[in-house]
Amino acid sequence: MALTFCVANQKGGVGKTTTAVNLSSALSGLKQRVLLIDLDPQGNATTGSGVSKDSITETVYPLLFGQASFEKVVIHSEDAGYDILPANRELAGAEVELVQLEDRDERLKNILKEQNDNYDFVIIDCPPSLSMLTINALCSARGVIVPMQCEYFAMEGLTDLIGSVKRIQAAKNPDLTLIGLLRVMFDPRVTLQQQVSEQLKEYFGDKVFKTVIPRNVRLAEAPSYGLPGVLYDKSSKGAKAYQEFGAEFLKRMKKYKKQSKEK
Repeated sequence: MALTFCVANQKGGVGKTTTAVNLSSALSGLKQRVLLIDLDPQGNATTGSGVSKDSITETVYPLLFGQASFEKVVIHSEDAGYDILPANRELAGAEVELVQLEDRDERLKNILKEQNDNYDFVIIDCPPSLSMLTINALCSARGVIVPMQCEYFAMEGLTDLIGSVKRIQAAKNPDLTLIGLLRVMFDPRVTLQQQVSEQLKEYFGDKVFKTVIPRNVRLAEAPSYGLPGVLYDKSSKGAKAYQEFGAEFLKRMKKYKKQSKEK
């Protein structure tokens, strides 16, 4: 049975797509069957997975409206090691069109039900806003992974996101939960970042992943080569950190599955 998680943050530029792509690749390297869904019209997760968003003929856009089958849209990225439902700028049109549908919040959820036995994990890369696409992701997911920088304004964005998660949980998806916060682009030399990091651990406790992703040039370079950072330069600090995060996440999910069965 697949566990679905979305990587979300209403603030842009916080390493959301980098986290989605590298977590997917790290899990794949740990022998997990992974599907990455690119729900951001920018299509950066698609590009970062080695798929040209300009040359693909089918995307997640027609899939959401029943105009294409899952099998026709899904692509296996040989280099990255996982399947992906790609996206490009066409997806921006889905925002307006989804509003007109009765089941607008659960289009993605209904699609994923049919793929439940084909994957161990489904990772959804969300747009940096609480849009209809993000709501679809939250309604489909068992949990939310929040990548965030240890900065003052990031704390404000986190408060907004947690509020959104609670509203979706109450109204649409009672299974939804905050899985954890991932500190990214971290520079230990910056005092403010150290202070915010400590505040996060103090307030959220074990919801904060132990792994910390450092600010790393090699991670930033990787998408231009169509590779996740964990594969582009395996020896880099960023790649090692995401590999560590993949292992920590998988360990946490084994406990999560066990607890779910006991309930």
